[in-house]
Amino acid sequence: MSAILHRRTFIRLAAGITVGTFIRPTPLHAVETRGEVRAVAFDAFPIFDPRPIFELADELFPGKGAELGKAWRTQQFEYTWLRTAANQYANFWQVTGDALNFAARSLKLDLATEKRERLMNAYLKLKPWPDVPDAMRKLKASGLRLALLSNFTRGMLDAGLKNSGVADAFEYILSTDQVKQFKPAASAYQMAVNAFGRPKEQIVFAAFAGWDASGAKWFGFPTVWVNRSNAPFEELAAAPDAVCPNMMGLLEFVNARR
Repeated sequence: MSAILHRRTFIRLAAGITVGTFIRPTPLHAVETRGEVRAVAFDAFPIFDPRPIFELADELFPGKGAELGKAWRTQQFEYTWLRTAANQYANFWQVTGDALNFAARSLKLDLATEKRERLMNAYLKLKPWPDVPDAMRKLKASGLRLALLSNFTRGMLDAGLKNSGVADAFEYILSTDQVKQFKPAASAYQMAVNAFGRPKEQIVFAAFAGWDASGAKWFGFPTVWVNRSNAPFEELAAAPDAVCPNMMGLLEFVNARR
């Protein structure tokens, strides 16, 4: 994928300002008034490529895989939000399995044990996006402190890092299991502030999903939405500071504010 945003993306986000590979929808007041960026906290999916999970769904359920994948993702995150709102926590591995069961049942698919295990275990075999290793080396070499901050369980994160070759880049591995609340709860994002010992205005959050970008912005992080799927903005009145299609845009954003 080209580092330059597609023309249609630019048109759709015309209210923003193009700077290199990213679009800046809102002023960078937090970064500009409270000191330079010192750290970056990443959601898991700017680092790990989830596409093989949903390719496997299509392999196991030909003609129905895309529909299953969409229903699974939707239910997965609805369950995290419902459980957090109701103070009924269950970890992300359980939530993911419960969401898969519901999605298959709603589509009247026969989710045999072997198929279920293969789909679940696909989460433990995630590899990095192609641009990740080089970007992480550059971020680490620049002196920035780095963390993963994810709804994934620690076991899921460790498995992804083992497959990725970039485990050494991260100073902290932060799972929402530690606070028993999923993002976008403030307590989830607060883990990065506590770990780095820096004000939130000095910690960039790299989001994969639009709702997570809004949640991080609500919390007070300078926020970059690594929008690899070219998704539309959420209608939440909390635009990220920058939107980019890949890690190159994130590098440009943080380097411009150091």
